[in-house]
Amino acid sequence: MVPPLIRRLLIANRGEIAVRIARGAREVGISPVGVYSDADEHALFRRVLDASVRIGPGPATESYLDGERIVAAAKTLGADAVHPGYGFLSERAHFAQLVADAGLTFVGPTPAAIAAMGSKIDAKRRVREFGVPVVPGYDGDDQSVERLRAEAETIGTPLLIKASAGGGGRGMRVVDDLARFEESLISAKREAVSAFGDDAVLLERYLRRPRHIEFQILADAHGTTLHLGERECSIQRRHQKVIEEAPSVALDPELRARMGRAAVEAARSVGYTNAGTVEFMLDEDGAFYFLEMNARLQVEHPVTELVYDVDLVHEQLRVAAGEALRLRQDMLVPRGWAIEARLNAEDPAHDYLPQSGTLAAFDVPRAPGVRLDAGVEAGSEVSVYYDSMLAKIIVWGVDRGAAIARMRETLRATTVAGIATNLPLLRAIVDDDAYAAGDTTTRFLEERAPLFALGRSAVGEAAKRRVAAAILARGTGWRLAGVGVPVAFVVDGTTVNAHATAAGSRWSLSGDLAGDVEADATGTTDDATGGTVVVDGAAVRWTFPPPPSADGEHAAHAAASGDVTAPMPGKIVSVAVVPGATVEERALLVVLEAMKMEHRIEAPVGGTVREVRVKPGELVAGGATLVTIGPA
Repeated sequence: MVPPLIRRLLIANRGEIAVRIARGAREVGISPVGVYSDADEHALFRRVLDASVRIGPGPATESYLDGERIVAAAKTLGADAVHPGYGFLSERAHFAQLVADAGLTFVGPTPAAIAAMGSKIDAKRRVREFGVPVVPGYDGDDQSVERLRAEAETIGTPLLIKASAGGGGRGMRVVDDLARFEESLISAKREAVSAFGDDAVLLERYLRRPRHIEFQILADAHGTTLHLGERECSIQRRHQKVIEEAPSVALDPELRARMGRAAVEAARSVGYTNAGTVEFMLDEDGAFYFLEMNARLQVEHPVTELVYDVDLVHEQLRVAAGEALRLRQDMLVPRGWAIEARLNAEDPAHDYLPQSGTLAAFDVPRAPGVRLDAGVEAGSEVSVYYDSMLAKIIVWGVDRGAAIARMRETLRATTVAGIATNLPLLRAIVDDDAYAAGDTTTRFLEERAPLFALGRSAVGEAAKRRVAAAILARGTGWRLAGVGVPVAFVVDGTTVNAHATAAGSRWSLSGDLAGDVEADATGTTDDATGGTVVVDGAAVRWTFPPPPSADGEHAAHAAASGDVTAPMPGKIVSVAVVPGATVEERALLVVLEAMKMEHRIEAPVGGTVREVRVKPGELVAGGATLVTIGPA
């Protein structure tokens, strides 16, 4: 139990982390309450709270990023403390100050510590003074394009542009050719302002094949600062972590002790309290460099909890309530191995485009040594407004081999239907020989993903028969023995024409498909234009073929119209072309923001821009025409 300072905790977050914190609060006798947006009115996390209040519409800027509304909600609900979770306002010093000014306890570090570590520029300067090694680069106050360009030329390529206030890969760009430096700089600054309200950046030498190693920190207000070992977080896509594990195969006890001491010194450099994470880059030569400090609970905290048998949410609440840590550094010894896989709503077969829609099925099998931190269930709506992560699948084993085997079997038996997810990618990673060998640098996916062939068409006979079964299930009301019905659909660009004849409880197929199938819509979603089925864990989208047209020339013209469409719903950030402009293939046309990330929409062919149908700030639906390109 925690002291009576905290009786009712407002969780200023959503999804799986809100569920996780609510459980942790209850376990120490605290009542969890929260907030929600219109997009989350029916979300799972609301059901695990004792009470919750609406704070605004779906966009995060009008709800979860509105600190004043959240503090007002805490007052309305009678909370005496606020836990920010991760993301959103968790590392905003002004929010921590708002909470304190309202007479509430902020479950996290002080506003001053957040501000110091929230600026990557200030953080590098501070830890450097405490003897912590940092990556060579530029972190000066002069943010002019001219100065940054000059510093970039001095550092050379490969170069990393990184938002000073950033995190999660946003506001970050790798530059291999200085000719594209300014374009990358503008894009990084724009994304940084959108995500963090601050466009300051720093430049660093980009390490080609480092490991991303982070250390978990706990510190109380009584002078004790400890580390709970490392997490290996090197497997990343677009700087977003995919697989994490603890401990790391790259660290022996001596290196663990050295990096742990550096992490503790980094925390002490700002008088840090509560839970936090110090991140390092570990180069191939064994040198390590301070990267940043995250002044919050990390997404991947479960692997540390399983290996060190410490509940980090409990410890956060105790520290916030004024207690001294009951742990000593010599008590903290790793036991076994833990791995976490982030299950995201994104399609590996189509360049990992974020997905939204309804989860028709969601089943992660539970077994000894398997933990699921989820913010969704079957029937949940996945919104376009927030991060694409659906759940975290975490396993523990007595050693790394046992943990990998447990994760492999868990992912194999996991079913998600209704929208595409990165489940095929996660399976491919844990099946990979390089992963099993521990060869996991930050370039792992760049080097290994092409071997996974996730973008290659895998729509075979089984997938087509599954689509046919789903279509037939739509019309079970008109089943009549001996009567045949046409079944036509388009999948992976191929039109399938079949004929189905009712035969008892089954259907007999002929034409492009042959054999018997059972009408079955289990785990599928559909609409007027088509639907999605799941085959071996992968989502397969199908559509009805277009109606026949006698105007063949018109159809051919439409196919070659040059319409460039939005790959997903989102907000137009910028438009790079005007009508009449001549563009080359792959020229930037539009920048689209969806699920907190910017996406470049490029010209599929060279030609002349005939029409621009969107403008900055406009919300567009998936499939909406953005730009039309004609012959030059």
